[in-house]
Amino acid sequence: MDKVFKALADETRRRLLDRLHEQNGQTLGELCEHIEMTRQSVTQHLAVLEAANLVSVVRRGREKLHYLNPVPLHEIQERWIDKFERPRLSVLSAVKRRAEEAMTDKPTFVYVTYISSTPEKVWDALTDADLTAVYWGHRNVSDWRPGSRWEHVRLDGSGIADVVGSVVESERPTRLVTTWGAPENEGREDLFSRVTFDIQPHEDIVRLTVTHEDLNDQGELADVSGGWPAVLSNLKSLLETGSPLSTEPWMVPRH
Repeated sequence: MDKVFKALADETRRRLLDRLHEQNGQTLGELCEHIEMTRQSVTQHLAVLEAANLVSVVRRGREKLHYLNPVPLHEIQERWIDKFERPRLSVLSAVKRRAEEAMTDKPTFVYVTYISSTPEKVWDALTDADLTAVYWGHRNVSDWRPGSRWEHVRLDGSGIADVVGSVVESERPTRLVTTWGAPENEGREDLFSRVTFDIQPHEDIVRLTVTHEDLNDQGELADVSGGWPAVLSNLKSLLETGSPLSTEPWMVPRH
């Protein structure tokens, strides 16, 4: 507990926790964007939070993703707050615990790839219906304005959309966030997941991070874990060589 109180005593560390509460699973670079200090200083603050078990780190390729761990905060509540108003707060604590457990039960998939291209070309490859038809086997159709509907439409002329959703954020050419779900579940936001595309340039390459969160179960996680690498490999090939892979990568057996 001493390490927890020490970690919480600093305003910068509290801001980092707030950032992770807003969007879990961020890289050091993403966290530094909102903190006016050097990467080295932010790294030192994160080390204190890790030592206090307030932040957990998961490696994805070459990146380290930082996740908020609410357990120590919950223990503070149980030990120093509940005993003063236990009857009322114990009910709130139980509700909070169930809500947190429900949230942590939602799987998240994160994939990072590096592409020799520009942010604008990567953005267009994700949003241009004709380009998505080349490497994805579907047309992504929308005006890509926040609040607009988008559809993942088959190429057979049927007009059938296998995935639908809405545009949550659209900041060309660096960030796109959409909801993602089956057409028959439209209107049931609790059944929809969320996909975030973060496009970050570095010299003459682009780092594309795809985060697919709020998945309903491990079955959906298995599906996207096989699907996204195939789609993004095809996208990378198209942008770097002018052609998608010679064989549709999602047709390759997974064993």
